[in-house]
Amino acid sequence: MSAYESLAISYDRLTNDVPYEKILAFIQEILTERGFAPRSVLDLACGTGAMSVLLARAGYRVIGVDMSEEMLTVASEKAWELPDNRPFFVRQRMERLRLPEPVDLVLCCLDSINYLTNPEDCRETFRRVYGALKPGGMFVFDVNTPEKLRAMDGQVFLDEDEDVFCVWRGAFEEGENICYYGMDLFQRRGKLWSRSQEEHREYAYTLPQLRGYLEEAGFRQVALYGDLRFEAPAAGEQRVYIAARKEKEHE
Repeated sequence: MSAYESLAISYDRLTNDVPYEKILAFIQEILTERGFAPRSVLDLACGTGAMSVLLARAGYRVIGVDMSEEMLTVASEKAWELPDNRPFFVRQRMERLRLPEPVDLVLCCLDSINYLTNPEDCRETFRRVYGALKPGGMFVFDVNTPEKLRAMDGQVFLDEDEDVFCVWRGAFEEGENICYYGMDLFQRRGKLWSRSQEEHREYAYTLPQLRGYLEEAGFRQVALYGDLRFEAPAAGEQRVYIAARKEKEHE
């Protein structure tokens, strides 16, 4: 079964420890540091729309894009709870991104870039993001580092609440440079439990590799940050944030 097909309805419950507000605050600090005040935002690989809704509540005009119909269904339900300024959601693959008009800012959170397991798709995604930005616009995203993904090899993780039980098993394939997450998901359906299985895959991109792809796409002023820190990534960093800017027309 494809990634997130069954997980969508339980995703928020299993990830209730994700600090979305803290992530958004950190990203806003990056923007402030750059003297950048966007009005329109693309939430790329938006998932169930948690960040999209936060952005909308903060006053941004938001478009959310994701390839999973199931995740977008959950996102749309969240958006309808907002009294106004609801995000607009579109089903697209990242490497096929196409917007009707450019935006000021593109965000891609929670290691979604790692899910592009073909480096050519990553390069194409960066080119598409560059084209989706207004001149002077910014692209901010985070990735799991190769150190983190390699450390997942052989690890088993459990997530659960009273209605969901999830077992993740990690395996890193050096030849493919990919971490595989095999997932067994048990969801309560009334008095019965339903079992499903999914496979998630993340590619271990190096930071020089990503910087090269960004510059190749046309981005400049590429900056790397440690995990929610205004410092350069430390040795063995598990998650890195990257901010890049599209040149203004007069530059």
